[in-house]
Amino acid sequence: MFIKVDPISLVGQISPRSLQGAIALAYCADASDKNGGIRFAIPPYELCAPGITAVVYFAVRRMRFVQHGTAGEKQMQVANLVLPVFAIILTGWLAGWLGYISRSLSDGLVHFAYNVAMPALLVVTIAQEPARSLLEWRFLFAFGGGSIFCFLLVFLAVYTGLGRGVASSTMHGMAAAMTNTGFVALPILHSIYGQPAVLPAAVATVFVAAVMFPATVILLESEGRGDDGRARPVALMKQIVLNPMVLSTLIGLAWAITGLPMPLPLKAYLNIFAAALTPCALFAIGLGLSVEGITSNLTMSLVLAAVKLLIMPLIVYGLCAASNLDPLYTIAAVVCAAVPTAKTAYILAGEYKVEEELVAAMVSITTLLSIATLLGWLYALSRLAGQAS
Repeated sequence: MFIKVDPISLVGQISPRSLQGAIALAYCADASDKNGGIRFAIPPYELCAPGITAVVYFAVRRMRFVQHGTAGEKQMQVANLVLPVFAIILTGWLAGWLGYISRSLSDGLVHFAYNVAMPALLVVTIAQEPARSLLEWRFLFAFGGGSIFCFLLVFLAVYTGLGRGVASSTMHGMAAAMTNTGFVALPILHSIYGQPAVLPAAVATVFVAAVMFPATVILLESEGRGDDGRARPVALMKQIVLNPMVLSTLIGLAWAITGLPMPLPLKAYLNIFAAALTPCALFAIGLGLSVEGITSNLTMSLVLAAVKLLIMPLIVYGLCAASNLDPLYTIAAVVCAAVPTAKTAYILAGEYKVEEELVAAMVSITTLLSIATLLGWLYALSRLAGQAS
């Protein structure tokens, strides 16, 4: 039998009994009528499950927004999908600000997400991809080229215009170009577009870890900022190879090249950890967010934030268009470019004792401002989402 769901009249609570049926129904939508109602083939026993219409409606609306919605509907749906993501960050900040959860626990959540949940997601996603689709040079050209261009733009402006040294100019450049792909872009793309969007986010994350991070260290070392110049290259190579993101990506690549299917128990095991990435990573970002840090170096931070959140995504989008990149990969590249400055930059600033306050302020202010700017970029890219589906 068929039932028509009216969006205006949807009410109810999610019932554990109806959840499984709701998920099944959401993927068995029959059609949509002209008035915005949705028709489903619903088994009779599911009609009595409380709250099922609400669950089905929102699940199917998520699929429909990339297929049938008008521009206004797409914008509304983007907001419905993205705002909860940033609400998790806000919840983390409120929990720390009110003292409900100690801010010191942020490090523990970060370590779990970074060392366990994220590697699990990368392995389970990349291992199931066809080997031929794993290396997309146009994505690397767009995201990597945009990152390097913005770094050089800021580096040269600070070095020549402000007369700062190599180390200070490097940290200014990295504050504007080293993007938080792993902790913000990857969870957002995964929660909105699912596992297909994880692969380009993983590539971007590896690029940051294997290219941007070492480049920063080399430039800082060139000004004699390190303690032991001879030990640094070996330590740097070890840090790159044993980086959880790089290592898990390599494991996934090796598995994909073999073409072997992943055993179901192992897949289920990894997916349990992978599911924890989004809440843990985003909550930890909010929990560690310092409003006080935003006020320090405010003018320079706002200038660099404009480069990071507006100019860099625009350059990356231009490179995506120039290289005729796949729509989903284009969205992923722009989102990866539009997320806040990586905390990795602050770790380097602290280790080398250069521009610590500026980089800390950049991490905080870009995290705050990206709530608006990233939403704007997703609105702008909503037309591509239909092609990506």
